[in-house]
Amino acid sequence: MKDLALSYVARFATSSGKLETYLKRKLRERGWEGEGEPDIRTLVSRYVELGYVDDEAYARARSGDLMRRGYGPRRVNQALTQAGIDEAVRTDVEAGEGAAREAALQMARKRRFGPYAPNRATGPVDRAVREKQLAAMIRAGHGFGHARAVLDAQNEEEAEEWVREAFD
Repeated sequence: MKDLALSYVARFATSSGKLETYLKRKLRERGWEGEGEPDIRTLVSRYVELGYVDDEAYARARSGDLMRRGYGPRRVNQALTQAGIDEAVRTDVEAGEGAAREAALQMARKRRFGPYAPNRATGPVDRAVREKQLAAMIRAGHGFGHARAVLDAQNEEEAEEWVREAFD
């Protein structure tokens, strides 16, 4: 079990919750031939003590990655919860207003929403298309206000100014 855990943490950045889930799954799949049940929690705790697993570092890296990819704070929080990150750590790594706006703008760029739509210069966006874009942004974890602000921007400069305001 120790070798399995060590090889996993050597290959992947992980949280203590994810490591524990992985070890339990492998135990179910492969079975256990030792005496008694293996103490997975103690093993995970030992790896945390040794510094092989760092929930805060994992949460910061994962949060930053998801935000750069255009996901909103709510979706980031869901991903960290699923990874077994404690609420106090999730609160510590929570994105500020500027980062949340930047993520919303990144999603708009990537998906070509709002001012980044190729047909934006030809006229207003169809209501049904706008509603689909708004729904996609909300599903990605952005708040309604942020999604609407990005989609309502008249041009790219206005959207980027909206982001800069949060940092001032």
